[in-house]
Amino acid sequence: MNIVKRIIACILCSFIYLISPDDLFAQYHINPGTDTALLLQPDWGKTKTYRTNKKFNEAYLQNLPPSTAGQEFFDPHRTLLVADLTANFVLLNTPKLPVFFVVSARVNLRLLADHGDPVKSPSYMPGGTLYFRINSDAYNPRFLSISYTHHSNGVRGPTLNPDGTFNTDSGKFTTNFYTLTYHKGKETDKGDLIINRYDALGLELHSALVGLGYSHPLKGKYGFVLINGNWLYNIAHVVVDPVEKNKKNFLNWQRVQLDFEYIVDRYDNYAITDVKKRLNINLKYYYQFPFMQNVSFLAGAGYRGQDDYNMLFQDSYPYAIIGLAAGLSFNTHR
Repeated sequence: MNIVKRIIACILCSFIYLISPDDLFAQYHINPGTDTALLLQPDWGKTKTYRTNKKFNEAYLQNLPPSTAGQEFFDPHRTLLVADLTANFVLLNTPKLPVFFVVSARVNLRLLADHGDPVKSPSYMPGGTLYFRINSDAYNPRFLSISYTHHSNGVRGPTLNPDGTFNTDSGKFTTNFYTLTYHKGKETDKGDLIINRYDALGLELHSALVGLGYSHPLKGKYGFVLINGNWLYNIAHVVVDPVEKNKKNFLNWQRVQLDFEYIVDRYDNYAITDVKKRLNINLKYYYQFPFMQNVSFLAGAGYRGQDDYNMLFQDSYPYAIIGLAAGLSFNTHR
C-alpha cells in the first residue's frame, strides 16, 4: 500500500504543477491576425466573461464521449458487433455561467458469434459530469470535471459459482465510482483549419473503498483505484455555406484520441508493475467524410488488462476495432 500512496501523491503533485498561477489568472486573449473564428462570432458585443464561457462550453462538448459501433478483432469471445452507445443529455450549457453539466446514459454491448447470436448482459453505465473552468484563456483552457458513474449488468444471479469461480454467464456485477479529472487544452487557428488539443489526467475512486455500492465478491479481485486520462487531437476545417456564401462553418474533419487507465490498488495479488493485468489503453482515429454531418469513420487498436465488460473483467487481451462514431462532440460549429 505504500507504493499506492506514493503513486497517488505523485498524481496530486502533478495536479498542483499543472494548475500553475499563470493558468489560474490567465486573461482571455484575441489576436486579430489569427483568431478569425472568434471575430466572426455574432456575440462579439457581449461581455468578456460571456464570450469566455461560450468558448469553454464548446471545449466541454468536444470532450464528451461519442457513441461507437463496429467490429472488434482478437477478442477471446468472438463477436459479430460491438457498440458503446452514449446518449449525452446536456442539462446546463449557458454562457452566463462558468459551469457545464451533462447526464449520460451509456450502454456497452457485444453481440456474440454464438448460437442464436446472443448479447451477453450489456454493461449499463449511467452517470453525470460537472465541468467548470479554472482560468479565463479560451485558447489555452484549463478546467476540471467531476463525475459519478454507476456500472452494472442488470442481472440478479449469484456473482460466484458454487466452486468459487466468477459466474460470467448470469452473475450480478455492480460497482459505483467517482472521477476527478484535470483538463488542459490548446486551440490553434491556421487559415481554414482549427486545431484543438486536450490532455487530461484523472483519479477514479470506487465506493467499494468505503464498503458501499458494489458486488462483494469483487473485493480484492477488481480494481477500485485507477489513474486515467486521455490525449485528444481534433482538426476542423472551413466549409462554405452552399446557400449563403458569406457564411462559414467549421466542420470536424479528423480526430486522434488516446485513452488509458491503470489500476493502482491491491488487486488479486498482481504486482503494481504487472502491466498486463493493470493497464487498459486504446488509440482511435476518426475521419469525417464531407457527406457526414456528425458521424465519423473509426479505426483503432488497444489492450485490455481488465476487461471493462462487467463480468468478463478477468479477461486480458489486445484488440482492434473498425466502425463508426457519432455524438455531440462531432457537431458542426459556426
